[in-house]
Amino acid sequence: MSCLICNHDTKKFIDEKSAIAYYYCPHCQCISKSQVHFKPILEQKARYDLHENDPEDEGYRAYFRRFLDFVLPLVGTPKSALDFGCGRSSLLAEMLKEEGIGSDYYDPVYHPDNLNDSKKYELIVSTEVFEHLHDPKAVFAQLLEMLEVGGYLALQTQFHPNDIEAFKRWYYHLDPTHIVFFTPHTFSVMCVMYGCTLIADNGKNMVVIRKNEA
Repeated sequence: MSCLICNHDTKKFIDEKSAIAYYYCPHCQCISKSQVHFKPILEQKARYDLHENDPEDEGYRAYFRRFLDFVLPLVGTPKSALDFGCGRSSLLAEMLKEEGIGSDYYDPVYHPDNLNDSKKYELIVSTEVFEHLHDPKAVFAQLLEMLEVGGYLALQTQFHPNDIEAFKRWYYHLDPTHIVFFTPHTFSVMCVMYGCTLIADNGKNMVVIRKNEA
């Protein structure tokens, strides 16, 4: 199987506990599940409906606060932002508005009519989305198209340990809707492919990327 990100050849391995096949790319470090485990959108929604993301919950707000505390010092003073893949809640967009950033939100399951493809943003954020994507490279390119030149893309997804035995013990791939897994290097490779710059990562689950001039 070719890598979902860079099209290089991958190395297949099996998680013995689940019997699920995975494909590791030595070039970009992407790991993806066998495509027989990619879930249609309605099956994914059944899983997402179990999430208890209450905007009034202080823990949920603190979760996004950690993300913003990493991202905002790196991106200057954007005037416009989009939360891509927000889920049921628009809390992150509301928190961006509290920072003086005009913000829209979109989710293909819960807010499918909120996306204006022709609108450009200075900041696009996407938390716990990329691990669900059937075609992460296409979505990455789509989000860059929606960014102003010099704008920023800030992503959150758990970075895998880049060791196959450690990966098998890792909790994150057990979620049946989590199908593709990244390291900061994976995003660096995508940045080279699409002419942008990875300006920072936190070593755990966050990257900030700047769109370069053409």
